[in-house]
Amino acid sequence: MNLCVIPARGGSKRIPKKNIKSFCGKPLIAYSIQTAINSKLFDKVVVSTDSEEIAKVAKKQGAEILYRPKELANDYARSDEVFTHAINELNKENKYQYACMIYATAPFLQIEYLKKGFEKLKNSDACYSFSATSFEYPIWRSFKIKEDKCEMFWPENYPKRSQDLEEAYHDAGQFYWKKIDCKSNEILFSKNSIPIIIPRYLVQDIDTMEDFIRAENMYKAVCDANI
Repeated sequence: MNLCVIPARGGSKRIPKKNIKSFCGKPLIAYSIQTAINSKLFDKVVVSTDSEEIAKVAKKQGAEILYRPKELANDYARSDEVFTHAINELNKENKYQYACMIYATAPFLQIEYLKKGFEKLKNSDACYSFSATSFEYPIWRSFKIKEDKCEMFWPENYPKRSQDLEEAYHDAGQFYWKKIDCKSNEILFSKNSIPIIIPRYLVQDIDTMEDFIRAENMYKAVCDANI
């Protein structure tokens, strides 16, 4: 059996009420809940929250609610801690073999990649699978700004062509599958994890209002193109 956990606390600072803010006509969290339910991968879809307002919206979308403790609802609580708490609370009878955390801010999440993550994990000896995507520009030619001046992280790469530099990837921030009985002390980005590559046009972090506006425009463009 499979469990889905969607973490959504109520104290967003940079975008107030971000998780339930209207995004292209629906509460943002609705996209994650509906994708999880429509995938038919899960026996239970649960929203972990500290907010009655979020709980009300989540229930209306078809999710169940797990109220998290205060220590997991502050600005410093990590999503992996929230995920572990939910698994421990909901799997006391050991009926779930797999759990998946889906972020509440993932309107671009596609069922095909969610299914791919599950199938690849199920048929491997890895502990995790997660959404990933490639950087738009080679990170090896990146630089930092110090006292209004540039300083390259890897100056030796300055004369190299971008196509000659190795492609780098990052967390796409959409979903994270886990084999519940798999014990590992390694970090997520390790040989114990399978990255599921998502096209860049389906990936957008939503941390600021600028991100939010860009994501809405991207979503409308994707819908208009019927992709």
